[in-house]
Amino acid sequence: MKKIALFPGSFDPITLGHVSVLKRAIPLFDKIIVAIGINSSKQQMFSLEQRTNWIRSVFAGEPVVEVQTYNGLTVDFCKKVEARYILRGLRTAADFEFERGIGQVNRMLYPDLDTVFLLTEPKFTPVSSSIVRDVYRNGGDISSMVPQVVVDALSE
Repeated sequence: MKKIALFPGSFDPITLGHVSVLKRAIPLFDKIIVAIGINSSKQQMFSLEQRTNWIRSVFAGEPVVEVQTYNGLTVDFCKKVEARYILRGLRTAADFEFERGIGQVNRMLYPDLDTVFLLTEPKFTPVSSSIVRDVYRNGGDISSMVPQVVVDALSE
């Protein structure tokens, strides 16, 4: 049985913290699906197409990584793509408490599903997509927080 992991999120935009977690997870799984959740009640700064293209560009040389989008419950999408693992990055103890609760509920809904946590590299601990958006919105330099493909696209 293939070890398939789902790395869900909005990736609005993808950060270097996301990239770090994904790169370190590649040896652990046969396939990692970066799953961009579509949440109609949440206003995104960057289009779904932009976010998808950025992730595909960053991981173009990695056949283990693919990008998909989904609506609804993450556990339902896991079942659909036969993922038995959810991959999550942890920056802080607060992240752990939040993700632990979600992971436990996900396991209640789908008993064959496990959540795998990877710690964020210390240099990326303060970086989140919402902070990147705020810095960008206010004209700040985000080049140390996002992949070069994002910097290039936003400076055009």
